[in-house]
Amino acid sequence: MNKITCLLFAALLLHSNCSKSSTKGDPPGPVTKPAVSFTTQDAATAYASFNQYFYSTADKLYYSNTEKKGIGAIWTQAIYWDMAMNVYKRTKDPADLQRINDIYQGAYNRYDKYNWNNTKEWFIYDDIMWWVISLARAHQLTGNKTWLDLSISGFKRVWDGSFDPEKGGMFWDFNHSGKNACINFPTVIAAMTLYKITGEAAYLQKAKDVYNWGVNNLYDPNTGRVADNNVNGHKGWSDYTYNQGTFIGAAVMLYRETGTTAYLDQANLAAVYTQKTMSDVNGILPAEGDWNEQGVLKAIFGQYIMTLINDAGQTQFLPWIQKNINAAWGNRDVTRGLTYRNYKVPCVTGTLQSYEASSAVYMMQICPPAN
Repeated sequence: MNKITCLLFAALLLHSNCSKSSTKGDPPGPVTKPAVSFTTQDAATAYASFNQYFYSTADKLYYSNTEKKGIGAIWTQAIYWDMAMNVYKRTKDPADLQRINDIYQGAYNRYDKYNWNNTKEWFIYDDIMWWVISLARAHQLTGNKTWLDLSISGFKRVWDGSFDPEKGGMFWDFNHSGKNACINFPTVIAAMTLYKITGEAAYLQKAKDVYNWGVNNLYDPNTGRVADNNVNGHKGWSDYTYNQGTFIGAAVMLYRETGTTAYLDQANLAAVYTQKTMSDVNGILPAEGDWNEQGVLKAIFGQYIMTLINDAGQTQFLPWIQKNINAAWGNRDVTRGLTYRNYKVPCVTGTLQSYEASSAVYMMQICPPAN
């Protein structure tokens, strides 16, 4: 994901497990606070606060933390762009549409005009694929053909360099060290999104092929657990919410298109694993992201668990997500209006990363309040 935070190890590539050492940490807790039930107005307030403390009006992108000394990692900007789109879908406010256009321009200016062949800016395949997905979604929302063209060309760039035509699956890095969930299941999502836009059957076939490889090589059919990576046939069983999420999203999109119930069954099993095994006894999602980019992972999970709830009618998971949002919002830094990666403890009051502040805010934009 990030040149500083991700290292390639010779024996085993653990994509999501790479992180910068930290002297940070959660404040003492958990602390019992009065129960809250977030509202639509809270969602708007949380997003406004997130932008106040993290959005650079000059760069039209997001800072890495509240010190505002550097722009956040390239792939996380695509997730923040997704959040802006979700906000606009909710509000239909012209100012929120302008932010969508502004973030596109900020990335255009910073990342060599979306030149996918610039291997200094785009140094890993999944960094490109997150933007491919976001560009396709932005086209669906606005009809901007330039964004669709960039999504298509980005998908081709990744497919041509990453797909393994002999053994199947997608390589995460340019050196083809391993095949990771973070590239395989987002590729399915991108292919299905482009299929819905273009109607080109090749995208649907690619989605099916990569998904099937992922089920056989990055998934436990007995538990719903999604492996982080597969290096030379060896699965790296590290649990991360975004891997569970993109697997769920990919499965739901294939289910919606084909009507094959096996896809829905797999999505549900992955959701149950996240809820019952990865979360604590009260169903609160794992903290993830002790001063590194993993803080954004639950935002991605939120996008796709809501896809399962909304697009596949699996509303049994809705109270669980609402409970997590309420926990995070109840533990917010009231002075700044910022939420934290660990929903069970009060938000830190000092320097805070945009990554670790993003996930609850993101979920608030797409999850309806309980009341």
